[in-house]
Amino acid sequence: MVIAYLRVSTGKQHTENQQEEIRRFAEQKGLTVDRWVAEVVSGKKKEKDRQLGKLLKTLREGDTLIVTELSRLSRTLLDIMTILNRCLEKKIVIYSTKDGYAFDNSINSKVLGFAFGLVAEIEHNLISMRTKEALALRRAEGIHLGRPFGTTVKQNRLLENRQDIVRMYDRGATIASICKKYKVSRETFYVFNRKYQCVPIAGSRKDVEN
Repeated sequence: MVIAYLRVSTGKQHTENQQEEIRRFAEQKGLTVDRWVAEVVSGKKKEKDRQLGKLLKTLREGDTLIVTELSRLSRTLLDIMTILNRCLEKKIVIYSTKDGYAFDNSINSKVLGFAFGLVAEIEHNLISMRTKEALALRRAEGIHLGRPFGTTVKQNRLLENRQDIVRMYDRGATIASICKKYKVSRETFYVFNRKYQCVPIAGSRKDVEN
């Protein structure tokens, strides 16, 4: 099966030029396009979130994919190489009409496929390494990582019951009993109280369960 993939970034652009170019290319190669897949989406969007992702899953050995430019597959080099390598592994032929590239079962394409796969793996490892180094640096600088104490839901729960919390505290309730009633941790309550200053916790005996 021969499939043509067309992509534009915005609705103001049109795929007619791509379609006409692929038709001319197919005629020169003696190919008949069996299916046209066109979509309006940014090339920066992940492949799995585009029609391209679904298309690649349906391709089988011996199929041919035609695009006008490799950049129609993605705007990032890593994604392009990953897609090309996957297609070469499945023995899917890819033609890029403007670029003049032909990725088939030839030895040159196999070498390219190996190179693409290697570069993609190296880039993936570099991204992972940069992420880990950035996180380690933030920890060394004392920056708290992850979710802060008290989720928005729990903070909102305390805020909605702010007046009741003040009344409970004034009637002698301990912080522990207030936390138990509203199903929050002490850390969450302290974060909330520092922000809204509902009760004078500092130095109070009521901060400890009797």
